[in-house]
Amino acid sequence: MRFYRLLTPIAAALLVAGCATNDPYGGQTQRSNTTATGAGIGAAVGAVAGALSGDGSTSRRDRALIGAAVGAAAGAGVGAYMDRQERQLRDSLQGSRIEIDRRGDEILLNMPSSVTFGFDSSELTAQARDSLNEVANVLREYTDTRVNIAGHTDSIGDANYNQRLSERRAQAVGSYLSQNGVSPVRLNTVGYGEAQPIASNETEQGRAQNRRVEITLTPTEGAQNYQAQ
Repeated sequence: MRFYRLLTPIAAALLVAGCATNDPYGGQTQRSNTTATGAGIGAAVGAVAGALSGDGSTSRRDRALIGAAVGAAAGAGVGAYMDRQERQLRDSLQGSRIEIDRRGDEILLNMPSSVTFGFDSSELTAQARDSLNEVANVLREYTDTRVNIAGHTDSIGDANYNQRLSERRAQAVGSYLSQNGVSPVRLNTVGYGEAQPIASNETEQGRAQNRRVEITLTPTEGAQNYQAQ
């Protein structure tokens, strides 16, 4: 019975969170699976945390309802923040050949080596610099976003050399973003060498896919505050 009573405020918060959300930037009501998912997760976490903090059964129900509402608002805020950031990146990077993949509250930018670097080089091409200028413009606006930059190679050649090349390429992207106004505190660079292929290294097409730099954008805790703006 107590479990049922606890589920009631959680279910209510999930229902409300999944209906519609306000885009805090454009001021328009919109439906967003990502935003609703974030709100739902926030509601559930908030409800459980609120319930655990109460002393009696009535107190637990009240705290669960309050916690669910607060958690839903925080989750929806993060979702709307990343929704808006994703739209601006897609608009800015049209025609750049950079792939944009949304994964929950994360945004992945996949930069193939054919766009970013010449053969066996860690010097950014002119096309890469143009694209990174657009990325930096968006990141300067969305300051509650962490930026993880990962370099990857194919399996051709010495593994240790490939590891160092992947690190140099990630650092080149990070340095360029920093030079264009993105705080170094927000940036993390790492090289994985040939350890994380996304395609077969048995074909040239597969090896080309594996030679890449991935920029993963993750919201910080401050992103949840944008729901209230």
